[in-house]
Amino acid sequence: MLINRLLKPLHPRNILIALDEIDAEAPSYSLSRPQALRRVVLVLACVCVSLLLDHYAKFSDNLHSLLLLIAEWKNLPGNFYQHQLALTGWNELYEYTWWTSVHFLSYVVLPVLCIRYFFKQRVRDFGWQLNQAPQHWRGYLLLLSPILGFVYLVSLGKDFVNHYPFYSLAGRSWVDLLGWEFLYLCQFVFLEFFFRGFIVNALRPAIGANAIWVMCVPYLMIHFPKLWLEATGAIFFGLFLGILALRSRSIWGGVMVHAGVAVSMDLAALIRKQGLPTSFWPF
Repeated sequence: MLINRLLKPLHPRNILIALDEIDAEAPSYSLSRPQALRRVVLVLACVCVSLLLDHYAKFSDNLHSLLLLIAEWKNLPGNFYQHQLALTGWNELYEYTWWTSVHFLSYVVLPVLCIRYFFKQRVRDFGWQLNQAPQHWRGYLLLLSPILGFVYLVSLGKDFVNHYPFYSLAGRSWVDLLGWEFLYLCQFVFLEFFFRGFIVNALRPAIGANAIWVMCVPYLMIHFPKLWLEATGAIFFGLFLGILALRSRSIWGGVMVHAGVAVSMDLAALIRKQGLPTSFWPF
């Protein structure tokens, strides 16, 4: 039966078999011991800097502080640029553009510099290609299906409707909705590259399949501000996505899972709250 075939990979024995197979295949443990030590140090140092930057720089207050400094440098009133943004009617979307840009800098730019200038490798080999992702569709469907069912259940509550979408004006027009979803989904591409592209592929030559377990630790930690159930689920979600990313040699299956969850949550909340936008342009 299809259900049995989908659930089979979740058996702990099969998970361990999958990890053993990753360990047995190149490029697992392909570095010498000194090389492996240096690789682990470089990767974890990059992870620390990236997470620090992302956590403290992504908030819109930093954007406003930057605009204030620019205004003072140009001898303009301190609130000049904030006032100009407010007049455009896109102030909140600009703030989320900053949020997404910080994710790009911390989750993509810094790892890419590490890959190119320290590892001397091709960035595209760290999960950017599609490779065997379509062949593992059952695994990604297994992750996505129960989450979509959970999304439907929680969408019946008022807290869900008040929380999503994060961009409060997403229902104002289709331009608002599409602009927000573009920024939101780009953030998931950056996140998948950082955790399932950079960390696991950079550490695999040094510590084999253990790279997946190492990746799960910071992936869990970025979920700490959220509810304990979601943070706990991030451990298993990270584990399965890590295995699938190394087996498929691609981050795009994980991107599609995140995209399916994120878009469904936003649309479910909008439909319950006010319905989909009725106009293309807000002004």
